[in-house]
Amino acid sequence: MTFMQSTRRYVSIMLTALFMLTSLASIHAQASTAMLGTQDLIADQQMSVDREALKSMLADEAVQDKLASMGVTPDQVEKRIDSLTASELAQFNAQLDEGAAGAGVVGVIVLFLVIFAVTDILCITNIYSFINCAR
Repeated sequence: MTFMQSTRRYVSIMLTALFMLTSLASIHAQASTAMLGTQDLIADQQMSVDREALKSMLADEAVQDKLASMGVTPDQVEKRIDSLTASELAQFNAQLDEGAAGAGVVGVIVLFLVIFAVTDILCITNIYSFINCAR
């Protein structure tokens, strides 16, 4: 074999090995990354907006005073808001949007009482003794 033929042979072996390695790496990269659709991104954004809207209502001093008189801390309320599903959040925010603009504190307190009842039914909390767990 001449020098040129042996060089071509080694170069072709090296290029074949390099091609195989890069192909395997790209297959692995495609399999490990999941494509997110527009609907998924919108749903995630809407859920975070709904949670922030509920938490902003919790910042009202009158709401905090009423919750404290009922023996519930703002941290407990935030944890329960974080545990709600997207549909529950949408439902609560729809109820708030339908309420009168002047309802304010009373509407928020009723909303949180409903949140507590739902979390009791789902066995997440045990605040109301008269509500039985769904399990």
